[in-house]
Amino acid sequence: MKRFLIALLTLACLVSATAYAADINFVTAGTQSTFYPISVTIAELWNTSIEGMNATATPSGGGVDNLNQALDGEAQIGIANANLVYQSQEGIASFDGEPNPNIRIFAGLYYNPNQVVVTKASGINTLADLAGHHISVGPSGSTTVDESSVHLAALGLSIDKDIQAEYMDTSSAADAISNKQLDGAWIMAGTPNSAVAQIMTTSESKIVPIPADVVETLKADYPWYATYTIPAGTYDGQDEDVETSAVKLTLFITADVDEETVYQMTKTFWENWDMLIDTHKALAAADPQKACLDLAGVPIHEGAARYYREIGLID
Repeated sequence: MKRFLIALLTLACLVSATAYAADINFVTAGTQSTFYPISVTIAELWNTSIEGMNATATPSGGGVDNLNQALDGEAQIGIANANLVYQSQEGIASFDGEPNPNIRIFAGLYYNPNQVVVTKASGINTLADLAGHHISVGPSGSTTVDESSVHLAALGLSIDKDIQAEYMDTSSAADAISNKQLDGAWIMAGTPNSAVAQIMTTSESKIVPIPADVVETLKADYPWYATYTIPAGTYDGQDEDVETSAVKLTLFITADVDEETVYQMTKTFWENWDMLIDTHKALAAADPQKACLDLAGVPIHEGAARYYREIGLID
């Protein structure tokens, strides 16, 4: 009888330990991207740290594809900028007519700020001054084109009518500015960015501020925006802080992953943060203390929220 009770207790403990186990498909981007190898490391970390976990890192087409896979039940966790997560939840923009109320936030990571770099010779000092100038607004169809369009529209300007727009990738735009073929470029990327660094190093250039009041105006229609400061000294010749707007890169997760699973995933993720940064330097831009900020109002998964409450990030 005693052995039978011990066996039952052992079984109960095993059931308890594996109750949060799950099959998790983690989608990020292509195999050559910055984040794909990060996702491989994180999936391995979950598998070795959480009893019964079976997490797989799967290449994908990026944010929109990741969220579509989540909608279709093919993925449980992935990366996407906060604007895309919000749009997926609401069923607007790229997700028109297909809202996903099942989407939740796992963690906010780092910011992708807008960096409007112009030559000093252009005489451009504000966003409004871009009118009439020769500016690269990013590759056709890119997020950067959307960013430039939204910001200029807030000032009553259009990239089609009011500026001489070129649709270049960041490297080509940097070369064109260095060769005095452009007045500036709109670049959306984490700091420091190599193209912005090239422009600042090879030409007399500066970064145009996007003041906090403009960002607050944008937030009324686009709740995913955050105010951001590019610290002085980030680039050669940048002697002062520069205010701008930014969108946060997030890890989203679906609500149907149970609370205990997500709690264990969140706890494991953040309690191994130093190891993750040592392995993948790109993560150093993320601030764990801001994991719950600037998420466009998309709810945090209750399992993740439980951990964030334990460490005092949310009430």
